[in-house]
Amino acid sequence: MNYHFDQVVDRRGSNSIKYDFTRELGKPQDILPMWVADMDFPSPPEVREALHKACDYGIFGYTQPKELYIEAVSNWFLKHHGFCPKAEWLVFSPGVVFGLSASVRAFTEPGDSVLIQQPVYYPFGKVVVNNGRKLVINELCLHDGHYEIDFKDFEEKIVKEHVKLFLLCSPHNPVGRVWKREELMRIGQICLAHQVLVVSDEIHCDFTYPGFSHMMFPSLSETFAQNCILCTAPSKTFNLAGLQVSNLFVPNESLRKKLDEEIKKTGYVGPNQLGTIACEAAYRYGDLWLKELSSYLKENLDFVRKYLAEKLPQIHLIEPEGTYLLWLDFRALKLSSSELDDFITKKARLWLDDGPIFGQGGEGFQRMNIACPRSVVEIAMDRLKWAIDGLN
Repeated sequence: MNYHFDQVVDRRGSNSIKYDFTRELGKPQDILPMWVADMDFPSPPEVREALHKACDYGIFGYTQPKELYIEAVSNWFLKHHGFCPKAEWLVFSPGVVFGLSASVRAFTEPGDSVLIQQPVYYPFGKVVVNNGRKLVINELCLHDGHYEIDFKDFEEKIVKEHVKLFLLCSPHNPVGRVWKREELMRIGQICLAHQVLVVSDEIHCDFTYPGFSHMMFPSLSETFAQNCILCTAPSKTFNLAGLQVSNLFVPNESLRKKLDEEIKKTGYVGPNQLGTIACEAAYRYGDLWLKELSSYLKENLDFVRKYLAEKLPQIHLIEPEGTYLLWLDFRALKLSSSELDDFITKKARLWLDDGPIFGQGGEGFQRMNIACPRSVVEIAMDRLKWAIDGLN
């Protein structure tokens, strides 16, 4: 290994949302944070070197990335996902959620219906409701430990509720699905048939486990590309969330103009200079780092799977196909959602994400972030076992 992911970095005192806000968010001081989706690994050394160079230069005026930035971003997606976005498609955003919210405002009117698939990353629902739109839910179906789309309900909801826009989460957070080509094709065909715009959040696209391959929605067909807003960012892949840079790709010129106009209404004038420097360096030099990180995450997953099977059979792992987030089924403990969250927090002293915040279908589940050193995962599982043993 060229990179050392076993090193534990003390993040306390760095104003980390993940670690430094236990009191403000009502958590015990000795809790182990494995909730919000950022990693406990330093970003690649090549990224840090690029940032050091920029800091040594010392001038942080208004900036706008040019050809080299676009080249690095496009080459990354072409090499890893077979999709080559054109320079003119790019719309900058400080984050994917910002892009989702701007898309809701740009392409729907107050009171219009927007469809999401719960359980799903909780800001999806918030950007709909907070912008005065009607939230419509197509709940994912869990069959034999595997989540599937109820396409009959999907289309019926679109027709009945006069849905104007669909927020796609791909790969899906929190259930870990990497949607198959045929599933994405069917989504695209239904949305085209009923004139529903697809806004696709693909921020976790670089994390898939062996045997699974992510397909970017606009790469499926030119027709789908013309009916899509693609939301990407280097933040999950390279742990850059605090630098606030996101790349939105809009092949349709008319849609791109409307989205750009909506973003400008917010007062956003351009990307964070250090964020774009980090993004370019990550996409240009981050291949090996990501390859080794992906192997390490798989080993973390293997450890959790084996631990649950041997020591905690009451807890069921929903096998992830992508992301570094695990969706754990605690329903066999027969606890209410509030009792389960209280148990995880106060007895196991773990800070996980409580299932119900992800919406319908989240009751009895918890989301765990395993993007951390193996020793931390081991501590977490031992804490969980100690707490569950105390129930007997």
